[in-house]
Amino acid sequence: MEYSNFNDTLLSFLQSSPTPFHATASMRSALVAKGFVELLEEDNWVLDEGGKYFVTRNESSLIAFTTPQLDINQTGWRMIGAHTDSPCLKLKPNAQVDRFGYHQLGVEVYGGVLLHTWLDRDLSIAGRITLKTTDGNIVSRLVDFKDPIAVVPNLAIHLNRTANEGFSVNPQEEILPILCGAENEFDLHELLKAQLKAQYADLSIEKILDFELSLYDTQPAALVGLHKEYICSARLDNLLSCFVGLQALLNPKDDQITARPSLLVCTDHEEIGSLSACGANGPFLEDVLRRITPNPEQYVQAMQRSMLVSADNAHALHPNYAAKHDKNHAPAINKGAVIKVNANQRYATNSETASIYRDIAAEEGYDVQCFVVRSDMACGSTIGPITSGEIGVPTIDIGLPTFGMHSIRELAGSRDAYGLYKVLARFTQRETLMTR
Repeated sequence: MEYSNFNDTLLSFLQSSPTPFHATASMRSALVAKGFVELLEEDNWVLDEGGKYFVTRNESSLIAFTTPQLDINQTGWRMIGAHTDSPCLKLKPNAQVDRFGYHQLGVEVYGGVLLHTWLDRDLSIAGRITLKTTDGNIVSRLVDFKDPIAVVPNLAIHLNRTANEGFSVNPQEEILPILCGAENEFDLHELLKAQLKAQYADLSIEKILDFELSLYDTQPAALVGLHKEYICSARLDNLLSCFVGLQALLNPKDDQITARPSLLVCTDHEEIGSLSACGANGPFLEDVLRRITPNPEQYVQAMQRSMLVSADNAHALHPNYAAKHDKNHAPAINKGAVIKVNANQRYATNSETASIYRDIAAEEGYDVQCFVVRSDMACGSTIGPITSGEIGVPTIDIGLPTFGMHSIRELAGSRDAYGLYKVLARFTQRETLMTR
């Protein structure tokens, strides 16, 4: 993919992916368009040499892979990993709240949300609804209201004179979005039924059984800055990496399928620890890999000839908060992807995996930066150490420099994502990783 099209496609992907369910659906559509065949976990798998396949779990996690040859124990995998979820506000099961003349929604905080950034934003609702049809079937459908239908107004400074000195947001009482005034009749299930009927004209609904719905900011993703050098959007952490990994799989260097088996894994629930059936700390990836290489000895051989690039965002040095960084490990936006290192294995990078990545980046002519958190600050983590610990694959943690991580709207470089795509596209074709 050329640079001229890359960011336009990225912006469209971000806009069409307000939830992990929608992100997975967007990636599924892109894979099908490129000739990838969908596998179902409940079916028997028959894989062909030279095949292209993908499988989903929970509609929110996806694994896609190529099999240019099937002796994977001799070749190993070239893996790219990311996660589909982002911090957000999720509707509670009994979400309808009526108080003081307003219809509101009860919400639960998902992940490490920067709560104050959700104030005064034009919010919509998207996610998955499970329902019973009039013919007795239980089915799930994705919905996206798209229009701004909710808002969490701030409190006027006249009523909170110390607001600019710093304030907290109570997630039980102060983050409930307003939908409409109490003079309007409102029933949440009827609203959801109407949205389902608008999106699925042929769907015959007996009743809604349950839902997994999130609020999201309707402001579109955009290129910003005097020279359009920044990407500003919700959910850059970590849909940015999902998109880059997908493009590396779909559009490898020289537009040819790699001579080495390549794999993309994008899992849900990273922001809350990854421990779920479809998370990185669950069995999804290992289940898929063992079905491809069922022989236990060959499976171990394959893992030791493989490498995983765990791609997540990295903290760029913020010019207004420079003291928050170790000055020797302070990445800049649009200066290249970041190798993330932590002595306590919060990141899975080691000297060998870092060296392999540096060598590939040099071949493509892209700079590499390095991030280590200040020694007096706590370090976050990624799917890298989890996946490496689960399946024993050598792993590197990398990320694109970002401002405002976990804000409702984050900022990254418009050149960094394309550079990472070029490096990962070469990685998927890398014949030799290390010489032993």
